[in-house]
Amino acid sequence: MPKVKVKRTKPSLDMTPMVDLAFLLVTFFMLTTQFSPEEAVVVDTPSSVSELILPDTNVITITVGNNNRVFFGVDGQQTKEALLNKMAGKYGVGFTEEEIRTFTLLTNFGLPINQLKSYLSMDPSARKNVEQTGIPIDSTNNELGDWVLQTRLTNPKVVIAIKGDQDAEYSTIQRVIDILQNKKVNRFNLITDMEAKPTTL
Repeated sequence: MPKVKVKRTKPSLDMTPMVDLAFLLVTFFMLTTQFSPEEAVVVDTPSSVSELILPDTNVITITVGNNNRVFFGVDGQQTKEALLNKMAGKYGVGFTEEEIRTFTLLTNFGLPINQLKSYLSMDPSARKNVEQTGIPIDSTNNELGDWVLQTRLTNPKVVIAIKGDQDAEYSTIQRVIDILQNKKVNRFNLITDMEAKPTTL
């Protein structure tokens, strides 16, 4: 008697739920991702094994580029608005409401305050082409010290961090530290890249 052959069917897998899940994940990440803000200068920081992490808010960032230009940045739009008004009163520079709003959206800047008004009044595309000369840090015109002092008076909770390029001159970093110490700031952070700890001593 001949054997009856059972017809084999290939198993089928319904991919519809998997595709739905993939689209939901993509949509979630698109809606929750925060893009890093555009900075005035790109810095290649030195590496270290420190594992301390800066807080997300209330941070003053003093950036020193590889050409020794100094940039200043602080977070919080209300802090920035109050800070600019204080600096404007100190240096006798008047800013319009639109210029103040533009300043509150900047991540950092590196210009003397007498050039800041014209910079803020430019179109966004024109501002990208401006080469910022850096905030004055010399002994006769120490605007960086005033920015730090007025920020600390505006928001006493701020933490100060120095982000220096690994090719920046030591004397410039030392000058920034001297300015902080003259303003009674003896605790600050140095921003570095993380590197693996050595396994053997």
